[in-house]
Amino acid sequence: MKKVDRYYYPAIFTYEDGKEIAVTFPDLDCATSGEDEKDALLSARDLLGCVLNGLEEDGEPIPPASRLCDMKLEDNERAVLVDVYMPSIRNANVNKSVNRTVTLPAWLNAAALERNINFSQVLQEALKQQIL
Repeated sequence: MKKVDRYYYPAIFTYEDGKEIAVTFPDLDCATSGEDEKDALLSARDLLGCVLNGLEEDGEPIPPASRLCDMKLEDNERAVLVDVYMPSIRNANVNKSVNRTVTLPAWLNAAALERNINFSQVLQEALKQQIL
């Protein structure tokens, strides 16, 4: 089954004096916030991508998005349609770096440092060679 490239979900932006803008996704039962509208929208997009990517990776069903016009709002709330381009999210998670602790003999560590050898690069090249 082909994965969806772009999702659109309604979010509710809640405004309160002196506080960050709260952002909730009623269809996904998750929330974030932002200092201003731009920051809130960027945070909402990041959260939407993370949640949907997690559902995809876990094989969970993606809930249908509600219609923007069906959102029930208070006076201090606004409905905003948030989109996310999933290929970018998926690729970012595939190429995400992780830290590993490596134990080396002291003499080998000293010799490598003396020669300005990039430990991460050497390890990556060696692992690729072993795997491929």
